[in-house]
Amino acid sequence: MKILIVTDAWYPQVNGVVRTLDETSKQLKNLGHEIKFITPEGFLSVPCPTYPEIKLSLFPGAKVSSLIREFNPDCLHISTEGPLGLSARSYACRNNLAFTSAYHTRFPEYVHARTKIPINITYSFLRWFHGRSELVMVPTAEVKKDLIKWKIGNPQIWARGVDLEIFKPQKGRRKNKKPILLNVGRVAVEKNLEEFLKIDLPCEKWVVGDGPALKTLQKKYPDVIFHGAKKKEELAYYYNKADVFVFPSKTDTFGLVLLEAMACGLPVAALPVSGPIDVIGNSGAGVLNFNLKEASKKALSISRRVPREYAKTFSWETTSKTFESYLVSIRDKDNTYNIEDNPHKGNTGVTRALHAAKNSWSGLIFAIREESAFRQEMILVIISLLIITFFESSSTEKIMMIFTTTLVLVIELLNSSIEAAIDRISFDYHGLSKRAKDYGSAAVMLSLFLWILIHGIVLIN
Repeated sequence: MKILIVTDAWYPQVNGVVRTLDETSKQLKNLGHEIKFITPEGFLSVPCPTYPEIKLSLFPGAKVSSLIREFNPDCLHISTEGPLGLSARSYACRNNLAFTSAYHTRFPEYVHARTKIPINITYSFLRWFHGRSELVMVPTAEVKKDLIKWKIGNPQIWARGVDLEIFKPQKGRRKNKKPILLNVGRVAVEKNLEEFLKIDLPCEKWVVGDGPALKTLQKKYPDVIFHGAKKKEELAYYYNKADVFVFPSKTDTFGLVLLEAMACGLPVAALPVSGPIDVIGNSGAGVLNFNLKEASKKALSISRRVPREYAKTFSWETTSKTFESYLVSIRDKDNTYNIEDNPHKGNTGVTRALHAAKNSWSGLIFAIREESAFRQEMILVIISLLIITFFESSSTEKIMMIFTTTLVLVIELLNSSIEAAIDRISFDYHGLSKRAKDYGSAAVMLSLFLWILIHGIVLIN
């Protein structure tokens, strides 16, 4: 199939959404599908307030529509609710096209943490956005429950996977002199990092990642080692060096870094909230406790073999096949025509208006040159002008004469277009072709009767 994925989150961002889409697309290509992304690349964009890594595309509607039409996909998946996602949704709704969508992060909670906007307002937006989606892909059962509670779309679980070749235990790993507690992710207020940084244990604390809160936290916690953002291939080193992966977030829907850490044999300490509950559960690969200090102490005693073996149950191949099974045909199979199939319907805005004016002028020229009936009816224009000029008439009478004269010409043009379309199909005689032409001729005759009636009344008066 030709699968089009629209996402506002893309490289150079480094997060779970981007990595999930990237890995899924690779697996889908291995399954024989043709994949195309519409991302902020190639669009005029501005940094998202408080989240500058995200690029918000400016006025992307026309270009998104053009790209969708050009690729002509079998399936459309809208991954994010940003400007690109909104434009793709608008195009699909206008043209009655089916699509799937995804809900990756606790968007309302993130917005509330940054702006204090009530979450019910943001959830109302999500209900509207995903309302036309055939299926909303969510990462965990807890998130599915949330969307059902808020009556948002048709949520179905699309889990995550991990690359076991990149993220694997290091051979000959040496024990650290002091235990290292590690967190990998975005350094921002919604990640609840301070709950991790406040842990009072005789250990080192490492943070790998970047974000708007980085400088503030560096000043506030000088004993913590902040390594900055790292590429996917570099993360395995830090996972292998650490002794416990601490995940303090209360808003992550899944936490792909949890899988990466466990794949390297790193046990997890996290809060018993949505995300960790779904990923860790009762696997024994980590400890869930609202007291992160206690969770970290207990996690230190977990054998590194346990999280590694558990991580092996998460496969990108299986995840991608789930994604594939959820996709829907972009159009109704019973619909033999859709506007996106029409190559002459691609213009919009000023371009459309200019093309329409050019085509309209061409139509008038063709009618004058090739249609003798239209030329004869132009005489009616002259007659009507003479009556308006030389006979006294009211404004209402003048309007009616102009209207009926114009109506005759319009009906003649429509009749000529019907004849042209029928002749385009075949010059052979057919009863239905004759009937269609006769209908057009009858319409012209009625308009002429109306012209005679109105002008006759004016002359009699």
